[in-house]
Amino acid sequence: MCGRTACSLGADLLRRACAYRDRRGRRRQPEWVREERYRPSYNKGPQSSGPVLLSRKHLQQDADSSERVLMDMRWGLVPSWFKEDDPSKMQFKTSNCRSDTMLSKFSYKGPLLKGKRCVVLADGFYEWQQCSGGKQPYFIYFPQTKDDLAEGEGGEDGDEEWKGSRLLTMAGIFDCWEPPAGGEALYTYTIITVDASKDLSFIHHRMPAILDGEEAIRKWLDFAEVPTQEAVKLIQPTENIVFHPVSTFVNSVRNDTPECLAPIELGAKKEVKATASSKVMLGWLKNSQEASPKKKENELPRWTSQFIPSPSPKKSSAGILQQWLGKEGEPAAKKRKA
Repeated sequence: MCGRTACSLGADLLRRACAYRDRRGRRRQPEWVREERYRPSYNKGPQSSGPVLLSRKHLQQDADSSERVLMDMRWGLVPSWFKEDDPSKMQFKTSNCRSDTMLSKFSYKGPLLKGKRCVVLADGFYEWQQCSGGKQPYFIYFPQTKDDLAEGEGGEDGDEEWKGSRLLTMAGIFDCWEPPAGGEALYTYTIITVDASKDLSFIHHRMPAILDGEEAIRKWLDFAEVPTQEAVKLIQPTENIVFHPVSTFVNSVRNDTPECLAPIELGAKKEVKATASSKVMLGWLKNSQEASPKKKENELPRWTSQFIPSPSPKKSSAGILQQWLGKEGEPAAKKRKA
């Protein structure tokens, strides 16, 4: 599963880190929508808001579907059909969506077939291993290399290639709920989860569906060119991931400092000599901390008691997805020209 993440980049740096090439091969940076609501954090939990990438065409019908925007959304999907006046009255958990039920549960099937696919951005995510003495948290992220330099070394030109740490890109589904009595629309998302990869299975049996590489991100976001049947093939475990144990300091979502993701030595509970990947990650976070000042808490209403745990069935997702896709239809997507 995925119940806690970190995304410490400030709004401008996050935009640079998400640079991409559009359909014409032009290098672009996604524009922010409601940038003022974004707040960096080392410890994000469900019901908080976080940054996601989505196609501009969701917000502007005449836009090219390959164009991307950044948007701050609330974590925990509230389906558009929900009729109550307060999302906290929902009686089921929606922070995560199992890949083997996303095409059968109406809350996820509806928006997924409408192409409401997004990419949830993070430095990494936290997961807890059940141990005899309690639960041990780990920070999990993409491998970092020496080329992932500290922010600032790439210059101030927004067109220059990003030189900071590689962001973790997780597959998500979003929806837009409007209060029945009127008022501001609420954009929310869920993170799709899959069976854990071999290396992570000792920590937990589930992990987020991670989109590894620009091509995977493009296919997931470009709903007008890539139909659901093709997009869901991207939803699978990845082995391209690293992790290190962290202090139980992260257990409380109120703790929101770099200490949350600092590596420790199990047993001694003290800081250790970092691995190559964690050293790059921590060095980058240290140097970028001043460039990512915390903003005031966003003004979106804080819903309570929205997420009530429910048991998750343990069965493979591949067969169920293929069986469903063989029976259900969906609006025809535009085909990419050769």
